Amino acid sequence: MEAGVSNNNGDQKGLRLPSPPRTVESMMKKSTPPPFLVKTYTVVEDPATDKVISWNCEGTAFVVWQTAEFAKDVLPKLFKHCNFSSFVRQLNTYGFRKVTTTRWEFCNDKFRKGEKEKLCEIRRRKAWTNKQQHEVQHEVQHEVDEDQRSSSSNSSSSHYNTLMDENKRLKKENGALSLELASMKGKCRELLDLVAKYGNGSRKEDEDERPKLFGVRLEVEGERRRKTKRAEETAFLPSQSCK
Repeated sequence: MEAGVSNNNGDQKGLRLPSPPRTVESMMKKSTPPPFLVKTYTVVEDPATDKVISWNCEGTAFVVWQTAEFAKDVLPKLFKHCNFSSFVRQLNTYGFRKVTTTRWEFCNDKFRKGEKEKLCEIRRRKAWTNKQQHEVQHEVQHEVDEDQRSSSSNSSSSHYNTLMDENKRLKKENGALSLELASMKGKCRELLDLVAKYGNGSRKEDEDERPKLFGVRLEVEGERRRKTKRAEETAFLPSQSCK
């Protein structure tokens, strides 16, 4: 009996106990992507924010086109903060990398357009040392500051050019209006001169329309007859009174 027990004990030592079954909670945790990735994927997919953030042409990466608007309007709705540098650092912890230095474009082999199910395969990196974290934070903050300064400079330059163009346009319009005003004044003077000239001439003609010869006004036939008849009548009246 003792031997049998010892043999059973020996057999038990040689056997590997099966691992406990995984719980439903652990399985769901593995199949559910992190909330950060889900929120980021959702905002990249949203066509309403394409002017601020969207996929690149190939759908292999996403681009933050307007960092200031993204930090001001989008981040507070997703993560309750408006720090673009923190968003970039969070991307780095999930293995995203910046594609180019000319714009804020990030890619991850498991983060692609139309492949949302692959978000479960993205794993968070192990905690970095304080030195590594500080270096990355400093680098990201420097890039953000440079981008904001460049954006501010471009905006100021664009505003200055707009004001200069508007000033030139107003000067041109002012010159055209001045020329038109001078032309109208000249026409007004000419009109007044014509009115004065023809007004005086018509009054003189109304006073005496008889023609002149060498400066002496001539009597027309009708005028001569009227004067002769008037003289005859004057001479005839006294003779009748004498009778």
